[in-house]
Amino acid sequence: MPNTEVVTRPIVEPKIERPKLHKVILLNDDYTPRDFVVRVLKGEFRMGEDRANAVMLTAHRLGSCVIAVYPQDVAESKAARATEAGQRKGYPLQFVTEPEE
Repeated sequence: MPNTEVVTRPIVEPKIERPKLHKVILLNDDYTPRDFVVRVLKGEFRMGEDRANAVMLTAHRLGSCVIAVYPQDVAESKAARATEAGQRKGYPLQFVTEPEE
């Protein structure tokens, strides 16, 4: 009978990390009409009228405003669609993303 060696290996459990989150930021400009910004916020980010107005005014006063935080792919696609909505109308409306700290 041959000698059989049994080797035990530790059980390795994969570490599951939450996806990295990114902020969507509205940048103020002096040309895009306020009501258009509110429409984009309501349409793309599903904000109510009051919330969209508050976000738009904050960006107007401070130069920018964090709108929401999403996983990176969602944040980038929402920011791109919102920016494109402004471009289609000829406005310099801009939404950007950056990693949440």
